[in-house]
Amino acid sequence: MIKTRIIPYTLHFKRPAGTSRGVYHDHKIWYVTVSSVSEPEKWGIGECAPLFDLSCDYNRDYERTLSYFCRKLEREGQLDMEALRPYPSILFGLETALRHLETGGYRLWTTSFSKGEKGIPVNGLVWMGDYDYMLEQIEAKMQQGFRCIKLKIGAINFEKELDLLRHIRKHYGADKITLRVDANGAFSTKDVLSKLTRLAELDLHSIEQPVRAGQWPEMARLAAITPLPVALDEELTGINQPEEKKRLLETVRPQYIILKPTLHGGISGATEWIGFAESLHIGWWITSALESNIGLNAIAQWCATFDNPLPQGLGTGALYTNNMETPLALKGDCLWYNPESRAFALNDIT
Repeated sequence: MIKTRIIPYTLHFKRPAGTSRGVYHDHKIWYVTVSSVSEPEKWGIGECAPLFDLSCDYNRDYERTLSYFCRKLEREGQLDMEALRPYPSILFGLETALRHLETGGYRLWTTSFSKGEKGIPVNGLVWMGDYDYMLEQIEAKMQQGFRCIKLKIGAINFEKELDLLRHIRKHYGADKITLRVDANGAFSTKDVLSKLTRLAELDLHSIEQPVRAGQWPEMARLAAITPLPVALDEELTGINQPEEKKRLLETVRPQYIILKPTLHGGISGATEWIGFAESLHIGWWITSALESNIGLNAIAQWCATFDNPLPQGLGTGALYTNNMETPLALKGDCLWYNPESRAFALNDIT
């Protein structure tokens, strides 16, 4: 028999985090613990961290829905994976909590990463803001030794964003620093190709979601002729059935997809995406989605099972003033796991 518990928690950003959809000051999440009725000292924790303006499963009744699936798990002793497909953030929280319970610790999979032998290369993320703030972040990331920098663009003047990218290229060629940009769907279909052409002149690696999601024919046309590799991100949100995942990728044929388990089907659903992408020779990498270190650890542990050589997007755990302590640490441009390090106890959040 399994017992569950829901713990609401609000994460506070150290500094407002700007995206093309707005600015985040706080992030409400729900931790879920699972334990054995016969052995209550054994427990696991998962994180349900939907984004109110992006997740397909977030609404005012979110906690009630989460409670329903927790009670269902207690009754049935296992997850109803098909029923949970429309609720990726809940699925992610529950399946990782069960994984934690099963393994008995934060080493959720046995890999070189979880043994502390190998780090995961990650990109340094530059948040949207005014020119000076973005430049300040770029300088800091370069000084920290990041070899891949990702800029969120689309919030300030496009010419100024080009200036920021030129600033990096002035100091570091493409052989020294890989540059990614994320437009979060900010470009219009009328001028997107001309903007991609100008961005491509700066030897960028890729652009995430150049136009608004849901425009499959336009995105397919763009992916076919783009001078800059296109990566789908928001386009994957809400596509939870296997046949729809396959149809999207076969229709658009992007160069890359970016997988966020909280948004894209939990661990199981994101693994499905990878299978379909690889069958079509589409590249991919994994990114966190503003989870605390609890969710970030689960994503990183799973990510390490693939040994994908591309830099991943797993560096957001340092954004909050009240994050949980886990064995994760960022050293240079790699995320490391220290098996000997102390992790938080349940009374730290209750």
